[in-house]
Amino acid sequence: MSELNPETAIALTVDPVSHDLGAFEVRRAVPQAKCRMVGPFVFIDQFGPAQYDIGNGMDVRPHPHIGLSTVTYLMQGAIDHRDSLGSFATIRPGAVNLMTAGSGIVHSERSPQAEREAGGRIFGTQTWLALPEAKEEIDAGFESVSADDLPIVEDTCAKARVIMGNLWGATAPTTCHAATINADIILAPGGAMPIEAETDERALLLVEGEAEVDGERLDMFKLAVLRPGRAMTLRSEKGARVVLMGGEAMTRRHVWWNFVSSSRDRINQAKEDWRAGKFAKVPGDDKEFIPLPDQPKTVSYP
Repeated sequence: MSELNPETAIALTVDPVSHDLGAFEVRRAVPQAKCRMVGPFVFIDQFGPAQYDIGNGMDVRPHPHIGLSTVTYLMQGAIDHRDSLGSFATIRPGAVNLMTAGSGIVHSERSPQAEREAGGRIFGTQTWLALPEAKEEIDAGFESVSADDLPIVEDTCAKARVIMGNLWGATAPTTCHAATINADIILAPGGAMPIEAETDERALLLVEGEAEVDGERLDMFKLAVLRPGRAMTLRSEKGARVVLMGGEAMTRRHVWWNFVSSSRDRINQAKEDWRAGKFAKVPGDDKEFIPLPDQPKTVSYP
């Protein structure tokens, strides 16, 4: 991670930590020591683009969450989501799955059989949003919003799908428990898109092509945390795809494995509940589960 001078548009550039999952690589930009959160985003993963071998796919066994919402957005591929509420949805490119864990939920993520048989591709993001303290223990919920229901904002050589929040005069129907912005921006050669100043905290993630913000180059797969309170312009000479994330500033959260909370004691209780088998099962995927790790890859105690 590099910290830049106060005159720049980019306040921090965050180098992701990469995890090899065999079939594809996951790049985790948040949480890290100098970037615990960006608005409510407490966890930012980007994966692919990657090609599965025929017969292979994603198999994330049932695992628990508390105190957060997961946001899954694909640019290529498909994922079957199942959870302990009985929800089932196949997420496809341009759609968004929002799963609110609240007081507790269990889910699994697996490649559909058709993707395995064809050797499908996978490319997208999964982020976690911390819930406001007053909503950390709300009832769990799930919603899947189709690509057709998410607004598209277009200008000459530029197009953006609004995944969450209100941007460029368009509002996504996706539930926001706190003020959140999230968009998938595609710039054709010579394209430009304004980045509004009103949001407390914002970041850009370049996932394809080449782009710059106010003349400063974005690095591929590195998170560019933007200077607050400054309107900016995102541009590309050759074409690019960039994800915008951010929202209202929130007090720092404790993160341990798949659990997020303002209370360490609550996280410790969730650990014990998962170890003791007290979380609900996932209908249709109740034969396997991920055991509580001794040393999880994601730990972010303030």
